[in-house]
Amino acid sequence: QETGNPEVRFMQLDLASLRSVRAFASAFLRQESHLHLLINNAGVTAGGTTEDGFSLSFQVNHLGHFLLTQLLLERLQSCAPSRVVIVASSAHCAGRLHPDTLGRPPPGRLSTFQDYCDSKLANVLHARELATRLQGTQVTCYAVHPGFVNTELFRHMPLWLKPLFRPLIWLFFSEAADGAQTSLYCATQEGLECFSGRYFADCHLQEPWPAARNDRLARALWEASERLVGLGEGRESPSP
Repeated sequence: QETGNPEVRFMQLDLASLRSVRAFASAFLRQESHLHLLINNAGVTAGGTTEDGFSLSFQVNHLGHFLLTQLLLERLQSCAPSRVVIVASSAHCAGRLHPDTLGRPPPGRLSTFQDYCDSKLANVLHARELATRLQGTQVTCYAVHPGFVNTELFRHMPLWLKPLFRPLIWLFFSEAADGAQTSLYCATQEGLECFSGRYFADCHLQEPWPAARNDRLARALWEASERLVGLGEGRESPSP
């Protein structure tokens, strides 16, 4: 109703539940014959553990998106040219990924913040490895930093910290419509195919931090993510 577009359809998806991701993908594939664009945008920064046993931020920000992308990949390929946009963050600069402990809450007093940074590094590496595996398919992908945006990302922040943080949001954070611009750019701009797997900010190509350019780490993350979400041998969608 708000958009005035009768073609908009709402479908429920809870990225904190791999069961919900599978149910959504199954319903979507039954109902929709075309898929040309997937924007993995959801993100949280919060402590806690999901029903699947993973840290909340890492599952919502990476593992849920990873599984969703894999389950929809065959449809994206059949409808090519198609694009996948993965909303990451400049916070990937502080990410530290260890494939053997993936999905567990990081140790230390700043566990929640570190978990968020780790998930954002995973986002950038996911786009990089996905592009490698999709070469020649006409499905391209891009990781984006939306900037510092006034959304509900920090709604789980401790109550005592919110009054201190709110002035910073008013002064330095963009509104959601402005924060969406780089995602829309990567989704719609012509001629970006040769930059598949790369990282964008402010609607421009940028180099991510060195860990986000590590192809060996990207491959290890992919393989560990497949195992954690239950893909691999006998997987639910064919390997790209």
